[in-house]
Amino acid sequence: MSLTDNEGFVQVSADKSAPFLAKIGMEGQEMTIDESGIEQGVKTGPDPYDYILSALGACTVITLHMYAQRKSWPLERAEVSLRHERIHPSDCLNCEDKASKLNHVTKKLRLIGDLTAAQRQRLEAISSKCPVQRTLESGISVTTVLEV
Repeated sequence: MSLTDNEGFVQVSADKSAPFLAKIGMEGQEMTIDESGIEQGVKTGPDPYDYILSALGACTVITLHMYAQRKSWPLERAEVSLRHERIHPSDCLNCEDKASKLNHVTKKLRLIGDLTAAQRQRLEAISSKCPVQRTLESGISVTTVLEV
């Protein structure tokens, strides 16, 4: 693959006329990340973390439905509410670096359907096995290549 071959890549751009507005293109779809109000402390649109949470939530509900279908369980609807925050780790209360924080996601799961308690417990466990959650928890290696 040459450096200018971008097939299969997600394309993201911003220009100086709107430097806090990123245009995203993939597979013929377009999205926007809008942080234009960041200097004023105003949220004007989805930020990068909203998209990470969206990916995690989508992967979770799809994984749950795939599992429930394979088991022929009566899962009618799966809902996930997610929140990202940066927190001080509890085991670091006396750390020298007081600015040390960890990224943390709270994921609230709601399962709708005539499920048994055992099925609900199993689906809760399965919800943490979606590929996006596994990727986030294991860490990601990023390589930057400067094109000329």
